[in-house]
Amino acid sequence: MTDTDGIKVAWGAMGGDPALASRVSTVVRAGALQARLPVRELARACVGACALAAAELGARRAGLVEVPGVRVDDGAVATAFVSERHLLIDGRAPVSFAPLSRFWRTADGWVRTHANYPHHRARLLGALGLTADAAVEPVADVLAERSALEVEETVYGAGGLAVALRTAEEWATHPQGAAVAGRPLVERERIGTARARVLPPLDGDPLLPAAGVRVLDLTRVIAGPVATRTLALLGADVLRVDAPQLPEDPDAHADTGFGKRSTRLDLGLAADRRAFGELLDRADVVVTGYRPGALDRFGLSPEALLDRRPGLVVAQLSAWGAYGPWGDRRGFDSLVQVATGIAAIEGSPEQPGALPAQALDHGTGYLLAGAVLRALTEQSERGGGIALRLTLARTAGWLIAGGQGERGRAAAHEQGAITREESGTAYTRPDAWLVETGSDIGRLRHALSPVSFAGGPSNWARPPGYWGADPARWA
Repeated sequence: MTDTDGIKVAWGAMGGDPALASRVSTVVRAGALQARLPVRELARACVGACALAAAELGARRAGLVEVPGVRVDDGAVATAFVSERHLLIDGRAPVSFAPLSRFWRTADGWVRTHANYPHHRARLLGALGLTADAAVEPVADVLAERSALEVEETVYGAGGLAVALRTAEEWATHPQGAAVAGRPLVERERIGTARARVLPPLDGDPLLPAAGVRVLDLTRVIAGPVATRTLALLGADVLRVDAPQLPEDPDAHADTGFGKRSTRLDLGLAADRRAFGELLDRADVVVTGYRPGALDRFGLSPEALLDRRPGLVVAQLSAWGAYGPWGDRRGFDSLVQVATGIAAIEGSPEQPGALPAQALDHGTGYLLAGAVLRALTEQSERGGGIALRLTLARTAGWLIAGGQGERGRAAAHEQGAITREESGTAYTRPDAWLVETGSDIGRLRHALSPVSFAGGPSNWARPPGYWGADPARWA
């Protein structure tokens, strides 16, 4: 993945005008997101394409003759891609991974588990026949006697999360790997013939391309919340809706809750379904990040949403895709790295490795936000509802292939535009891209957004609040 081609491929995947790619300039900093795979280039591409989508929509709404210039700084990108590690709440650093979320030796290889949430931990231990209070040692003893694939199937069968280590070649021949590889980086489908959306003209400083856009945020953990956090930065009214019975890590919410409000609704209750329906009837964008099919019973599949509210933008995010033999499986960045071969590439024969950031989560989050912004721009011209689908596994495939592959190379060749580069000082410390902000939950040290264009916002208009503390209504 070259510095310029990655941005052009990401921009093309969103349906962007190839000529606008030249509006992006980059500040290249040695030492940012160092890895064997081109993580820095992927991160830069995802952020750059997202910022260009924001600048394009902002120019259209403000009546500008030219799309504002976009500047992507490797320092800002590298800092934001590990925002969860830089967060401090009254000086306290959050704990990112629980003790049972890790690599384990098996009888024939390696497996990685995810048990950050109590219900995932309980299902993992139940699948292994262990008591609820079991610690690392007994889990290690059980796993050492079983094959990695047996553990994967047994734990997933119990509703837990475990993935066997595979090479990239093994993933390419796996039925799910093959199904994912056949899909575009950003799946885009126009549905219906709703009248073109008319967003009011913009003025003022900073330029907020998504001002007045109502976004229902039905996402959890990192990728989806990063996308909606970005839309909130750009002026959208983002309301995150969670089920009260599903626990949320308050530190994770603090990291990705900037600019948003947060409420809780139990869609199993008639009153809460009515409240959600009232929100939906005024929404412009719905972003979902649950396991494929999990929301269908509430009438929240993309097709049902667009049937109820023609002209919506519906963005669906998943780990593995809503198709193939793993189409109904849960997943997280760390597990996708293990399944797709990234952990094998970044590791050694003695120990699997990991990327320097949860780059699949963060990268896909910025791709999703950019795709939503481009959809809003397209709707202003052509109307209709738009369904978007992105998967962590597809982003992983793009990274492993160096951001190219046959489609990517062809797209880059056809587009032909180049971006400008300047060389900055090496990335050694994140301080220039960290700020402190007061909030109801404490004094926060946090990363600034890397999404930057001329005249655009530099920080969120509001800090995060307590999870689920806001009323279920639009601002």
